[in-house]
Amino acid sequence: MKKYKFIDHTADVMFDAYGKNLNKVFENAALATFEVQCNLKKVERKIKKKIKLKNDDLEKLLFDFLEELIYLKDAKYLLFNKFKVNLLGKRSRKGEYVLEAEIEGEKINPKKHELKVDVKAVTLHKFELKKTKEGYKSRVILDI
Repeated sequence: MKKYKFIDHTADVMFDAYGKNLNKVFENAALATFEVQCNLKKVERKIKKKIKLKNDDLEKLLFDFLEELIYLKDAKYLLFNKFKVNLLGKRSRKGEYVLEAEIEGEKINPKKHELKVDVKAVTLHKFELKKTKEGYKSRVILDI
């Protein structure tokens, strides 16, 4: 199964990410988000971060996860190329899904990294996460 594919879009970047399960589709959406921004092969795994997010809706949780990654890129000047996502079902009293992720990457270095376009945000336009016969698919449009 392919991880993701980019789709022609007039002004922004659109892609579909795939996964045999929810963890994989979240990981592959994160990979696609960073491939748009840099050459992933040039990013070393020097820094490890943990992310924990909650939401009562899986689609919104994916949106929140990608937004958190963009925030870390903008605020902490970090690029990532390894994502390990663990989604827990509705565990809390509020009935929220819990995402725990370990991500790896390094500080942005324009001399080392082949920087491409800068992603400003994830858009809600056409955003979706759905079950397919092969697993899961998400559609994401990134504002550049």
